[in-house]
Amino acid sequence: MEGSSTGKILSINVSKKTGTKKEPVEECRVIVDSGIEGDAHAGILPNRQVSLLATESIEKIRNKGLDINYGDFAENLTTEGIVLHLLPLGTKLKIGKDVLTEVTQIGKVCHDRCAIYNTIGDCVMPREGIFIRILTEGVIRVGDEIVLIS
Repeated sequence: MEGSSTGKILSINVSKKTGTKKEPVEECRVIVDSGIEGDAHAGILPNRQVSLLATESIEKIRNKGLDINYGDFAENLTTEGIVLHLLPLGTKLKIGKDVLTEVTQIGKVCHDRCAIYNTIGDCVMPREGIFIRILTEGVIRVGDEIVLIS
């Protein structure tokens, strides 16, 4: 499915505090120009409302011998099927039936080395994680389809 224009959500992950791993939930509400309702990162940075990381990227770290769970990279949405870090900025993604989003950032600068980096000398989120902003409000669920719109 690599390079596909559709994918799906494998996990939705939220936390009450920034700088911690996120815990899985079955569904969440996303708010326009804010992010995931109840998540610590909601409303903080306009270009980093919701973070996504593909399971294909997580597998690269698992293959180095770490037992990593979804949410351990503090990603909000763990996805499958779309090579996220190759999407151009401005790409529109539709999640589930109602939610329209836009890719705003590829990767990020890690100011502090996370526990994963300190353990194996690498972390994939800064290179392959992406950020989106929410254009239409709605509820997203584990298993929802993600479709590249443009």
